Amino acid sequence: MIRILIADDHTLMRDGLKRILATAGDMVVAGEASDGFQTLERVREGEWDLLLLDMSMPGRSGIDLIKQIKSEKPKLPILVLSMHKEDEYAVRSIRAGASGYLCKDSASQQLLSAIRSVAKGGRFISADVATDLAFNLILRDDRPPHVSLSDREFLIFRNIANGQAITDIALRLNLSAKTVSTYKTRVLQKMQMTSVAELIRYGLKHGLLDEGATP
Repeated sequence: MIRILIADDHTLMRDGLKRILATAGDMVVAGEASDGFQTLERVREGEWDLLLLDMSMPGRSGIDLIKQIKSEKPKLPILVLSMHKEDEYAVRSIRAGASGYLCKDSASQQLLSAIRSVAKGGRFISADVATDLAFNLILRDDRPPHVSLSDREFLIFRNIANGQAITDIALRLNLSAKTVSTYKTRVLQKMQMTSVAELIRYGLKHGLLDEGATP
C-alpha cells in the first residue's frame, strides 16, 4: 500500500484527490497539509511513500520547499501537482529534487500512473511537457529570458509579476526588503526590462502568473 501525504491549500482539491486515490486499491491518503510549514511538519513527523505536492501554497512553497524537504528526507519521492503547464516549472521542480510533475487538469488515470511510477523510484512528466522539453533542447538559443533566472530570482519575479509588494514578498520569504529589492534589480537586468509593468506583461504572455492573479 502506497502511503501518501497530500499537500494542497485548497480543501476541495484535497477532497477530490482523496476520492480519486480511494479508487486505486493500492493507495491510501495517510496525511494532509494545507500550507508549506504544515507540510514540513508532516514530512518530519511521519513515514510516507510519496508526497503529492501543490506548487503554490501559503508560507514556504514551490522550489524552496522541494529543496528543503529533499535536504531533510532525500529518499522521499515528490510528485508535483501544478496549475502551470509552462515546462519551465517542470524543469525547475525536477532539478530541485522532485521525481515527477503533473498538471492539475490531467486525467485521473494519468495521476494514478504517475503516483505508482514515482513511488517505485521512477520519474514522471506528462507527454506534453516532455515534448516541450525536447523542443527547448533543440531550440536552446531561442529560450525565453526567464529561463536564465536562478530559482530564487524566478520566485521573486513571479511574486512581483503577481502584484505582490516588496515588503509582502520579504515577509513571506523571510528576507529583508533590501534583499528582495536587490533580487528585483537583478531580474530586471537579466530580462532586459525597466519596470514592473513589463514584468507583468511578460508573465501574462508566457503563462507564468498564478491562476486568478490580478496584478
